[in-house]
Amino acid sequence: MAPARDVATLLEALPYIREFHGRTVVIKYGGAAMEDPALREEFARDVVLLKYVGLNPVVIHGGGPDITSYMERLQMPVEFVGGLRVSDEATVEVAKMVLVGKVNKDIVLRLNRHGQPAVGLCGDDGLLFRVATQTGPAGEDVGFVGRIERVNTDVIDHIAQDYIPVIASVGADRDGNSHNVNADEAAGAVARAMQAYKVMFLTDVPGWLRDPEDPTSVVSEAKSADVLAALDGVAGGMRPKLQACVDALHGGVTFAHIVDGRVPHSLLLELFTDAGVGTKIRQ
Repeated sequence: MAPARDVATLLEALPYIREFHGRTVVIKYGGAAMEDPALREEFARDVVLLKYVGLNPVVIHGGGPDITSYMERLQMPVEFVGGLRVSDEATVEVAKMVLVGKVNKDIVLRLNRHGQPAVGLCGDDGLLFRVATQTGPAGEDVGFVGRIERVNTDVIDHIAQDYIPVIASVGADRDGNSHNVNADEAAGAVARAMQAYKVMFLTDVPGWLRDPEDPTSVVSEAKSADVLAALDGVAGGMRPKLQACVDALHGGVTFAHIVDGRVPHSLLLELFTDAGVGTKIRQ
């Protein structure tokens, strides 16, 4: 029976592979999928498979737990407002060292090892991101946290012809001041600028929950207008994800997904099976 089930799974995936062939899929990589060693390997294999079957994956990553860990070792204060890390100059310096120098290269090495060459980038490379300082949801001062004003897609397009781009979420303003950029916002901005077919956010919950205390209350499908109407009532790290989904969809992206990165192969299950495993948002 197992071979028959395997064949059935492949046949179920075939129309999706055909539909997505040649399309750009932007993947925001974060949460447990970045922290658990087994899940890190599964993610790398999944992204390599996407490239092999003809999709154009672009990986955007943060590294919040790693940044927090290094800040705590240095006895630096850690503070969040509306899911955004409050960032003074010292915080940005640590974030840049961790994201660009460590996390980005770890992801690139894993993708290389699993069979597809990858190239690491950050917002400074090729003037990829130009940012402006933003505030928290209620106008709070969060320091050097950047809102992306422009994405230079030429850089990504050039790299993506032969490699998997892996982009760390930092950037600089017009005056050359480095900013920490929320990785969810970065993924949405890149997807919008590239007119990606899909943008996918890996997170540590089953999807967008009607009740944050009830993991079974997943919204399996929603329209961007529904998300926008509910946004004021959403707190914590889910808020920037949902905002990024709405911004991406309004900018021309066809679908946005919020997927449980704790589930092995959740990326493939959401893309290539009828049931899916998270929240799918459409315009």
